[in-house]
Amino acid sequence: MAPEEKAQIAVVPATADRFDDIARVLNPSGREQACWCMHWRAPAKEDVTTRGARLRALTEEEPAPGMLAYLDSGEVAGWLGFSVRSAARSLQRSRVLPVGEPETWPTTWVFMCVTVRAGFRRQGVARALLDAGVDYAAAHGATALEAFPVEPEDGRRVPVSAAFVGTVAMFERAGFDRLAPTDATSGRLTRWHMRREIVPA
Repeated sequence: MAPEEKAQIAVVPATADRFDDIARVLNPSGREQACWCMHWRAPAKEDVTTRGARLRALTEEEPAPGMLAYLDSGEVAGWLGFSVRSAARSLQRSRVLPVGEPETWPTTWVFMCVTVRAGFRRQGVARALLDAGVDYAAAHGATALEAFPVEPEDGRRVPVSAAFVGTVAMFERAGFDRLAPTDATSGRLTRWHMRREIVPA
């Protein structure tokens, strides 16, 4: 795609009928122990080989566990994973990320993962996913959104292996405020606590 062209992007909830597209983004090589955006949702003792099946089960529930982005060609381009804090079990036990107040967990949503497929990056896919994710969370009763992205050092690009958590600038563009650095890292980069309050319509 030429630099002056803008991709037409549609973002929809990741429902069970789209699970094959979820797999194309999250586990294109068919790895048995892939993350499947389930780390924060996992119980204390988990069988990692069941993550795909557990995510499939979540896609059959409401609200959906994430969003999918499609280009106008119909090709799936990216994924945004999120959860209410009350369902993010391992996050509730974290020693390096703030866990928040338990009474707020049911209405605070956490944006976990932003994944854009190779060949579709730098076309506005992540921005479209975040904007749609904010609207979806608000429509499902969220009063606050949180994320824990990284900030590149000295303007350098974030390594692909660390980019799934998103960047501070990406979330700032989506209306999130930077609160404080955390003790967590991704790709040796500090993860920041970011938050956006939802104003009722």
